[in-house]
Amino acid sequence: MNEKGVIFFSKKHKGQVWVETVIYTLIALVMIGAVLAFAVPKVQEIQDKAIIEQSINSINDINNVILSVVQGGAGNKRIIEANIKKGLLKIDSANNKIDFEMETSYVYSEPGRTINLGDIEAITEKVSGAYKVTLKASYNYNITYGGKDEEKTIEQSPTPYKIIIENKGDVSGNTWIDINLG
Repeated sequence: MNEKGVIFFSKKHKGQVWVETVIYTLIALVMIGAVLAFAVPKVQEIQDKAIIEQSINSINDINNVILSVVQGGAGNKRIIEANIKKGLLKIDSANNKIDFEMETSYVYSEPGRTINLGDIEAITEKVSGAYKVTLKASYNYNITYGGKDEEKTIEQSPTPYKIIIENKGDVSGNTWIDINLG
């Protein structure tokens, strides 16, 4: 301080202010990183739970449409939209079932144990540090994809798929349901 009461900062004090500023900034960044390291996986788990719940609703919708075309008789056809935001929808014609599979860090049910959700079976399996959730719907109808007994995998897409479900009539006393993409 000089005789007029004005404070002068030496270069030594200016450097200290900059060091403190950098240290405080680093501390803030570390704290933000710690919060994000905890929050991001939890947000991802919540999103995965919502996707699984939406997939259960989609499979229930498909089940209802299949029942509707069976009750409507041969030649009856319906179109349904299905959103697949994550995972795979498998049409397994050889086994007359539809499966949804998704890898996630969210534990939907007790690993290795099958739970029934109405007409859908849910299975959670541990695979390489994550979990695989499989939703299965089995049918007493002859399910085909594009008129053939083959497996079709429908992958995630930002736009909804148009799934065409048609009753092709009876084959050997069993109702033939054909599924195709529109």
